[in-house]
Parts: sequence; C-alpha cells; structure tokens
Amino acid sequence: MVYESLLLFGVIFITGWLFDTLTQSRHALTLRHTRQAWLFLVIGAYFTFFWCRGGQTLAMKTWRIRLAALSDAGLPVRVPLRNALLRYLLAWLWFLPALAIDFFFSLKGWPSIGLIFLGMLLWLATVLLNPHRQFLHDRLAGTRLLDVPKHVPA
Repeated sequence: MVYESLLLFGVIFITGWLFDTLTQSRHALTLRHTRQAWLFLVIGAYFTFFWCRGGQTLAMKTWRIRLAALSDAGLPVRVPLRNALLRYLLAWLWFLPALAIDFFFSLKGWPSIGLIFLGMLLWLATVLLNPHRQFLHDRLAGTRLLDVPKHVPA
C-alpha cells in the first residue's frame, strides 16, 4: 500500500495540477471538495484500468500479486469493470467509519489519528475471519488476490 501510494504521487500531482490549471485555482482551499472528488475519480480510474486490463498495478507486479474475479466454477478470470469499480469503492471502508466518528465527535489531534488506525486494524482483522485470507472488500466485490509465481527463465 505504501509503495502504491508512492507511485500514485505522480498521478495525483499531475491531475491536481491539471485541475488547478483548468479551474484557475490559486489557493488549495478553492474548490476543495471538487478537487477531492476529481482526485477520487482519477485514482479510481487508475486502479480499475489496471485491474481490468491485467489484474495488476505496477506495485502489484512488484509484489507478485494479481487481482482476479471468480467464475461460476470458482476459477480465476479477468476482472470485469463492475467488480473492479465495486472493489475500489468498498476498499474505502477502511477509513469511512473512523472518519465519520471523527467528524461527528469533532475529534482533533492524536485521538483522531488513533481512531483511523484502529479502524484500519479492525478492517485488517477481517482477513482472519476468512478461510481464504481475503479482505472483506474482496469478498463483497467477488474478487480475489492471487500469488503470481516467480518467472524462471529457461
């Protein structure tokens, strides 16, 4: 996840610059919510494009994991757009409950940060409840992370 965010930095930087250029924004708080929605859509397009195209982003290739959907026979198949979009949206559930509690109780500073990390740990714990060690968002989206064997040259 950290490696993926490093790669996404360039995508976010360019699309943020493009947004500011097209809207003539001169301050970061101008059109803040519109910018956040724009970046949310661009990041979603990045992930869904790579997941549908070959099942892997560049970071996933480095870690030798691939995303696949499951066919009716239970075999891994290419990820349809619907499943990729659903997975992207459901993956945000790592943060949303903690952010909602943070907003409603007006938490600031360390309690806010601690709550977000607690939410992430609870979401990670859902892996332990699945016999195939899949995240909750993968189960709900009908996708699965698979190990890609290391290619041995002949």
